Amino acid sequence: MPDVAGVPARKEFSATMRVDLLVSDWKAGLSPELPEEERERRLYDAAWQAYLEGDYGFGLWCWHECDRLTNNLGGNLREVTRVLGAGRYFGFSHRRAVASEVPLERIYRPRKGDMSTPRTDAFVLPHYQVLCVYLAKARLGDAKAKALLEIALGELEDRRRADPFLPHFETFRTLLERNERREAPAPDAPPVEVPAAVPTPRPARRRPPAR
Repeated sequence: MPDVAGVPARKEFSATMRVDLLVSDWKAGLSPELPEEERERRLYDAAWQAYLEGDYGFGLWCWHECDRLTNNLGGNLREVTRVLGAGRYFGFSHRRAVASEVPLERIYRPRKGDMSTPRTDAFVLPHYQVLCVYLAKARLGDAKAKALLEIALGELEDRRRADPFLPHFETFRTLLERNERREAPAPDAPPVEVPAAVPTPRPARRRPPAR
């Protein structure tokens, strides 16, 4: 991924279990007397700082937290920004960078009726985030991600009503396509043929009349 302003370089990528344990510890350390919005702001701030230090696992958490608040606040991004703090919304550039780095082989994808528990190094992601990971990696040329995305998109309509987070994937897809068009190099213009200069004929010299 190219360097993007505001997006930190990845130093590590903590698995979901580690992120959840630390977030739970931070949450327990907050005073219960704080207003709910202040508790949310402080908790998000701790995860945001961990992400800015280069841990993309906390970026996944911040990403989902932004979308959870967006859904709870009726899609009002101004209200979401007010709760989280100015400049801390997990926008498209952050999402694309993090999604492109998630290892496919470590995403936990339980099958229907599967009672197994995820490994400690696994990433347990909401379905819409998994779709974003597939899409970001497929656009980078990952054949496995492209195949998984095609299978998952075949089930998209069946999940639409039951999953309120799916619109966030569709927004991600729209923004990714828009940015790809913007970043694509302009096609080489055909060389313009410059016609050879045509010499201007000189007027014939008149001879003086004979005397």
